[in-house]
Amino acid sequence: MTARSDLLTLDLSTAAQRVATGEVSPVDLVGACLDQAAAIADTNAYISVFDDALEVAEASAAMIRAGYRIGPLHGVPIALKDNIHVAGKLTTAGSAVLKDNISTIDATVVERLRSAGAIIIGKTNLHEFAWGGTSANVTFGFVKNPWNQERMPGGSSGGSGVAVASGACFGALGTDTGGSVRLPSALNGITGLRPTIGRVSNAGVIPLAWSMDTVGPMARSARDCAVLLGALAGHDTRDPGTADIGVDDYVAGLDAGVSGLRIGLIKGYSLHHMQVAVEKAVREAVEVFEDLGAVAREVSIPDIEGNISAQLTVESVEPSTYHQHTLRTQRDDYADDVRLLLQVGELIPAVHYVQAQRYRALLRQQMLAAYAEVDVIVCPTLPFTATPLGETLVNIDGEDEDMLSAIMQFTGLPSLTGLPALSVPGGFDADRMPVGVQLIGRPFAESTLFNCGAALQSATDHHLQHPPVLAA
Repeated sequence: MTARSDLLTLDLSTAAQRVATGEVSPVDLVGACLDQAAAIADTNAYISVFDDALEVAEASAAMIRAGYRIGPLHGVPIALKDNIHVAGKLTTAGSAVLKDNISTIDATVVERLRSAGAIIIGKTNLHEFAWGGTSANVTFGFVKNPWNQERMPGGSSGGSGVAVASGACFGALGTDTGGSVRLPSALNGITGLRPTIGRVSNAGVIPLAWSMDTVGPMARSARDCAVLLGALAGHDTRDPGTADIGVDDYVAGLDAGVSGLRIGLIKGYSLHHMQVAVEKAVREAVEVFEDLGAVAREVSIPDIEGNISAQLTVESVEPSTYHQHTLRTQRDDYADDVRLLLQVGELIPAVHYVQAQRYRALLRQQMLAAYAEVDVIVCPTLPFTATPLGETLVNIDGEDEDMLSAIMQFTGLPSLTGLPALSVPGGFDADRMPVGVQLIGRPFAESTLFNCGAALQSATDHHLQHPPVLAA
């Protein structure tokens, strides 16, 4: 049997391959992840761990011994953000409002993971109802960054990011409205994708802002995320918002390289207003792309400055609509920060919401025009590295800024326009806290993003680094 420490440092793709060949048993993988989940309990990464996971792993192992493999994720332990329904399991959305809620349905993404052979081992912690960027959860505990447990892990899918980075699962699902997959991916040193809106079903997922929500994969590498998206993507009759178009073979083109690819930097944006380590990571990523044969150039998005305001408007009004009833019947069960944001949403005039939606249409038009000149846009995932737990301000360029607004500076652009965006590890700051680089693509061009991410990861080793809880 392979040593537990060796198992935990495998990436998802390698783990799946070794299960398929019989070199590693699903029982060993699940057991190692469950042990690691217990070992990192003080990070508050998980809300619940499934007590039947080993039983499922035994059945999965028996299938392999019989020469039968369900799919590309056969026997691989996966974790889910706890706003994704799994029938018969606790689904809390990280809130006391739903602290005893047992799901009666499986989300479509759960059905698809199981159809690919994955073993779901538990539900991860999050910022309450996915409305926040720090995963400071007052009900289930603040999620802590495994690189330094005095720092925050990003959010709202913070538990998923910590679980992947710590080896307590081989891949995880998060949800991304304004950046909730990409932010914790960046701050925990892993890879995470926000798919094109409509690429992955939201059926069976507790919503935040319906017009921007999507489920997204989180794992160690672009290749791993490509495997996961291949299992998740596609039209779903349960979700009329899904696109009825074909799904690419995301893994097939991963080794195509980036020679001749046009890399875009947005004027006054991609390298503007960020901490020094973040700017360095973006510049180095662009240099790597150029060394691999890509061509970098600047593009203009004339009305980009309004994106944070529009995002805050949409991401306040739509959640307030969903929570209107329980905000009155269970007011005190909401965390103070989330309750305040929901109350603010009720006070925003309808005309402001409509103006925000009109702005989104304009911004999308300008983004699509930019893609006549470039294939991928590069910028930071967020302009700073992980801050101390509980902080509400962040220092950028010598000035303290509101954390919520600053954290949306770069992730809001693809969120508002419905475009796909991949966060990849870009290095570390002076305190060895991870930095994320964001790649933004055309609608349904996830294959291009995965190809770029894989090319970058073939030339760097940032994604191969492990936090102290795993490296020890």
